[in-house]
Amino acid sequence: MFIDRLLTRHLGISALRALLLMCLLWYLVCLFIPPGQGSVVAEISFPPGSGIRKLANELKAGGVIRSSWHFVLMTRLRGNAHRLKAGEYRFSDNMTPGMIMSKIVSGDVDYRKFTLPEGYSIYQAAELLEQKGYFSKDTFLEKCRDREVVSHLGLKESSVEGYLFPATYNLLRGGSEEDLLVQMVEHFNKAYAAIQSAEGEHRLSRHEIVTLASIIEKEAVTAEERPIIASVFYNRLRIGMPLQSDPTAVYGVRAFTGKVSKGDIERVSPYNTYLNKGLPPGPIGNPGREALQAAMNPADTDYLYFVARQDGTHHFSRNLEEHNRAVVQYLR
Repeated sequence: MFIDRLLTRHLGISALRALLLMCLLWYLVCLFIPPGQGSVVAEISFPPGSGIRKLANELKAGGVIRSSWHFVLMTRLRGNAHRLKAGEYRFSDNMTPGMIMSKIVSGDVDYRKFTLPEGYSIYQAAELLEQKGYFSKDTFLEKCRDREVVSHLGLKESSVEGYLFPATYNLLRGGSEEDLLVQMVEHFNKAYAAIQSAEGEHRLSRHEIVTLASIIEKEAVTAEERPIIASVFYNRLRIGMPLQSDPTAVYGVRAFTGKVSKGDIERVSPYNTYLNKGLPPGPIGNPGREALQAAMNPADTDYLYFVARQDGTHHFSRNLEEHNRAVVQYLR
């Protein structure tokens, strides 16, 4: 009987040890070995005030951790239960629970990146955003022209055209069109203030500067020519000569690709500088830093004309006779 009791006790201790060892091995597997190879991706929302158990259950349901219980235990043992930051996250099954937890503790939320190229109009921006699946083109354009939104952004104009600074932006998943517009206009305001401070006072208003810069951005190919092209438009404005800028003739109709037709030039539009003297009523795109600098600080020339060469650069002329010869030379 004594031996039986001893054996039973020994077997019980061994079983307990085996169970503890299995639990330890399972804990280590969960801790150090990812559940997959990266083929599973989960987008997890962790709103403010959410509990860690709910988060762990969503991670388990998303297939990026093996055990929700283990994740809760690990987080609490490491003292991170109250350090997790709310936000939208993206995880894959080739991440360990420790990597996932560290990402949430650091607030490394998932962003959608959007790059606005220099000179792109709100119409082109809307098409890019729709292509990426971020926003509907029509909805984004509505926000760009929404009086309440535009006013909230601190603009007195009828739309945000010209005031969306070309750059790369991080947009939170679930972020709205207005969230993106706020970032872009704020970036413009900072960039414009810095350029204006460096360049000094100007005889044109900010809106006129931005409008002129948007035309320069569309016309210029090289950075070196931007101030020269700016000088041509300033010279024309000074003597009351129409700007006759090709990109203005197609604004709001299609993207400028370098060529316009006779129909484009004759199209009735307040933006068409072939039919209307002076600057158009607003920008025809969103200019970058160099175009804004050129509009604020044009070169000192007496040029009145320019024509594109085959390499994208331009030939500049002082009078119509010289310009006509250049047209024959470069456009024949």
